[in-house]
Amino acid sequence: MTVFPAEIKVQRVLAFAAHPDDIDFGAAGTLAAWAAQGAEVSYCVMTDGDAGGFEPGDRAGVSALRNSEQRAAADIVGAGQLHFLGERDGFLEVGHEVIGRTVELIRQVRPDVVLAMHPERNWPRIQASHPDHLACGEIVTRAVYPAAENPFAYPELAARGLEAYKVPWLWFYGAPRERENHAVDITAELDQKLAAIRVHASQHPDIEGMDASVRGFLQENARRHGLPAGSSAEVFHVVGVNTPSTIAGF
Repeated sequence: MTVFPAEIKVQRVLAFAAHPDDIDFGAAGTLAAWAAQGAEVSYCVMTDGDAGGFEPGDRAGVSALRNSEQRAAADIVGAGQLHFLGERDGFLEVGHEVIGRTVELIRQVRPDVVLAMHPERNWPRIQASHPDHLACGEIVTRAVYPAAENPFAYPELAARGLEAYKVPWLWFYGAPRERENHAVDITAELDQKLAAIRVHASQHPDIEGMDASVRGFLQENARRHGLPAGSSAEVFHVVGVNTPSTIAGF
């Protein structure tokens, strides 16, 4: 099943993640395809990634390294703007301050599609549901609706010229399987995706094992969604927020 019309031309995309590397695991192939078609792709990483890696010691150095890895991976995908909110890794919480910063970015970029991590816990594969991931999904969901489109929410943003904006589409990656409703064939973008993931070498002691696991996940996605044999796919829970078939909240 797919809910995203094939005829839609995506011109601006804003992808949110909790940590450096989350976007590359979840959606880099889809984003690379959009970038190749001329879309402006922007990333926002909410935490500083300082709890990652395997070596004790300089946590500030870990954060700087992970941010540089994300910038290099974004270049491979074709993303332009990168934004780092700098929240503490492992402590991301849903609150009005970070929601406001998310609304600010949405109103700046005014994307056709917002991507975020899924706000529901995935019990069969709980590793996909790090608490920061869940918080990212909930923060972005609240920012998309109603805050970004409510002209009376965060009036300080409107005072700075950042007027209310209605997001057409919200795509979640890392969704529980029962929520998946859209698959993207990324067979042509597979090498780009894997190259972007490999850049995050500080997080993967076994690069070859990681590579094989990702290939397996993507092939299983394709089989599950009826794509041709040998295909690779990224899967999403797509929500139409402001489309011709939705009813306005205001």
